[in-house]
Amino acid sequence: MTVKKESHILLAVHITNRLKKVPPVQKILSQYGDVIRTRLGIHEVGKNYSSPEGVLILDIVDESKARQLQKMLDKLQGIETKLTVFKH
Repeated sequence: MTVKKESHILLAVHITNRLKKVPPVQKILSQYGDVIRTRLGIHEVGKNYSSPEGVLILDIVDESKARQLQKMLDKLQGIETKLTVFKH
């Protein structure tokens, strides 16, 4: 694994039907846990409400692994991803 300090690799993951899709997403994320530096989950919540949709923002340390992870997630129905690489 190559850690490129001159890059920020961010993978955004939009999940629909969150309660149903989270288990297969989590299984895939666990396979790539060694390259995920930071993980941020965002969804709407209320007193009696939890949004069926959510977004994950992943900060990944290896661009090739990020692309592999993206391909794995894109195979799941109801999942949309966007990969952004900021090179310094």
